[in-house]
Amino acid sequence: MVGMSTSTATQQVTVGTGPVSFDDVVAVARHDAAVRISEESLAEVRRSRAVIDALADDDEPHYGVSTGFGALATRHIPVDRRAQLQRSLVRSHAAGSGPEVEREVIRALMLLRVSTLATGRTGIREETLQTYVAMLNAGITPVVHEYGSLGCSGDLAPLSHCALALMGEGVVRDAADERMPTAEAFAAAGITPVELREKEGLALINGTDGMLGQLVLAITDLRRLLRVADLTAAMSVEAQLGTDDVFAADLHDLRPQPGQGLSASNLRRLMQGSEIRESHRTDACTRVQDAYSLRCSPQVAGAVRDTVAYAAQVAGFELASAVDNPVVTKDGRVESNGNFHGAPVAYVLDFLAIVAADLASISERRTDRFLDVSRSHGLGAFLAHDPGVDSGHMIAQYTQAAIVSEMKRLAAPASVDSIPSSAMQEDHVSMGWSAARKLRRSVDGLTRVLAIELLTAARALDLRAPLRPAPATAAVLAALRASGAQAPGPDRFLAPEIETAVQLVASGAAVTAAESVTGPLD
Repeated sequence: MVGMSTSTATQQVTVGTGPVSFDDVVAVARHDAAVRISEESLAEVRRSRAVIDALADDDEPHYGVSTGFGALATRHIPVDRRAQLQRSLVRSHAAGSGPEVEREVIRALMLLRVSTLATGRTGIREETLQTYVAMLNAGITPVVHEYGSLGCSGDLAPLSHCALALMGEGVVRDAADERMPTAEAFAAAGITPVELREKEGLALINGTDGMLGQLVLAITDLRRLLRVADLTAAMSVEAQLGTDDVFAADLHDLRPQPGQGLSASNLRRLMQGSEIRESHRTDACTRVQDAYSLRCSPQVAGAVRDTVAYAAQVAGFELASAVDNPVVTKDGRVESNGNFHGAPVAYVLDFLAIVAADLASISERRTDRFLDVSRSHGLGAFLAHDPGVDSGHMIAQYTQAAIVSEMKRLAAPASVDSIPSSAMQEDHVSMGWSAARKLRRSVDGLTRVLAIELLTAARALDLRAPLRPAPATAAVLAALRASGAQAPGPDRFLAPEIETAVQLVASGAAVTAAESVTGPLD
């Protein structure tokens, strides 16, 4: 498609006038892919800049070109003060505070700002855009702080810290992660700082790029974790002598929620061929139904899948957007607008935090069942080697519970709040950046909760010997043991084994092991 960006095997992302993709964002944010601007885009950038240059000499004031900003937009700025106006805008708005934001978040933000600038709708100069790209490609990451964005007008403070670096000011980290003044990093990389011209300050800082970048990264991670959730659920159902009959396709066809059907399909494939499951498919088994945390796994995980799919749709619309104020329209008008309001992104960021908390909650409930002799169907108390002397996985579940409790607090939506700013000119804001920050913590929490379920279910599967688990879950068990998590035995230092499981989940190795048997999971 004309204008669409592309990624190549050599890890280069070409940014055109159309949207970048999820894969592009991940490639640049996490894998340092190089960025280039298409010729089509550069031509459009030059055309829109000519419009701004023509307005710069106009006696009539134009917002962002020859006026102040926000509540100060009524002041007309003379020509000889406009370079100072741009510098003052960026310096004053680079007002963040708190801990540094993660490198991958800042790189995602920078790519998405480049993508908007490359549409030709912002009036940026070609040399300014290319210097921004050079900063990305040199691995120079501006120091951005946790607090400062209200999500409207976009992520002003975070983007301003990046624009400040473009001017050769402020503090950055170089490709070796060394913190230093921007001027030193630019000199080492051979980059010349930019002297901003009319409209460029606004073009650099008026966007939803920070919250959108974090949304794209979170969706990428949640898609992976949803397959892990089906895997750990299958291991728990199997090791707790549950039934896979409730995952039959015809039962889920009766309620055609798309995510639910995909999750149930995964569970069937993961449990196929289990000796443990077949061992109680007899008249001697008097259990009629499994607990909800086992039986309803696909209903919950499936609803999470559908929520992630909706969030991805919203992210796709935002990736295709040119967010700035004012914008240069295709027919050459310069118009103010409200597209910088982060509400669409903020809402789905909050929605994802809600479903991540619930997916973690059902995982913790499955884990807890292993540890209670009244519910574990023949397993020892807390899966301990010598209950009373050993505590087994008792405190691992405490860790899960602490994380789940925190995730429930993080599920309280940020987007329902709004604090007016800029002398009531900006009297309703999205708080989308805050929603994004707490979602990152939720995704990390979900990773850890699922890892502890995996570790606990693996121990229980070992304790069902000589019965053998399904080939798929056995492959995951083998990968866990090969990674250093030991087989059941007397108590030992458990935190390192939890971290081993966390890495198995986070790296995708757990799912890869299962898929070596099942083929690609949905």
